[in-house]
Amino acid sequence: MTTLLLIAAAGLAAQLVDGGLGMGFGVTSTTMLIMLAGLTPAAASAVVHTAELGTTLVSGVAHWRFGNVDWRTAFAVGIPGAIGAFTGAVVLTQLSMEHARPIMSAILAAIGVNLMLRFARGLTRRKLSPQPHTKRFLGALGLFGGFVDATGGGGWGPVTTSALLSAGRSEPRRVVGTVNTAEFLVTAAATAGFVVGMWNDLLANLAAVVALLIGGVIAAPIAAWLVTRLNPILLGGVVGTLITMLNLPVVLAALGLDHHLWIPRLLILGIGAVLSWRGVMKARANSKAASEKEGATAETPVSVAATPVS
Repeated sequence: MTTLLLIAAAGLAAQLVDGGLGMGFGVTSTTMLIMLAGLTPAAASAVVHTAELGTTLVSGVAHWRFGNVDWRTAFAVGIPGAIGAFTGAVVLTQLSMEHARPIMSAILAAIGVNLMLRFARGLTRRKLSPQPHTKRFLGALGLFGGFVDATGGGGWGPVTTSALLSAGRSEPRRVVGTVNTAEFLVTAAATAGFVVGMWNDLLANLAAVVALLIGGVIAAPIAAWLVTRLNPILLGGVVGTLITMLNLPVVLAALGLDHHLWIPRLLILGIGAVLSWRGVMKARANSKAASEKEGATAETPVSVAATPVS
């Protein structure tokens, strides 16, 4: 019972993160399932992806109804993502616990570092490029994102959303909606891979799937309310810092560097705090600069009309 309560708490916390950032349910819940509930990496990833079958389907339908989905991009990135996810799930189920945990922790730590660095840059408004993404780029991105998602227990959003937003070829709401819709294909393929590799273990953990779903459902309306009040830059930096701080020491211990692990944890915490504060300050500066630029643009026709012709 205690384990199920911890899993429900993991689902609640992960949904709060996902509701605030539009990503992070997988990496947050997987980290907590391993660290707090004691699940193996393969079991944690299987539980998370099975629970996400419902959440990603509902999310995709909602984004479709709100017009947030670019179907060309969704299928172009989602189908290769499904192939990568199925492959990653099968690979993870074949690894021993001794090898699987450091590998998964390394992937999660890398995702955490990516979140820390990404949100340290703040938010920047940029002019969108009219050029569409190439199928080769979307295919490679989906394949890599799907493999990372299955082997790391999450990461589809941080990998694909970050890349597509950085490319600047679609507005953020369309990127988030398209990635979330494509994630259903990735989640279904990953779950199928876990069914093939560890059917009995998955059946044994059905209670954990239900507990994770219950925690997520409870948190969903709270997350919807909090998203209007929390600073997403600060939340993203904090989540990235915590994920890195929990997973990097596992990697160091696997490499034999298991002495005084409190030192790297303390360093990560300090660096994360600095980067999070930098991101908040940079976001404020970017917002102020964008507002001033828009104000200057709005005043331009008046000043030009008032300028005498020589």
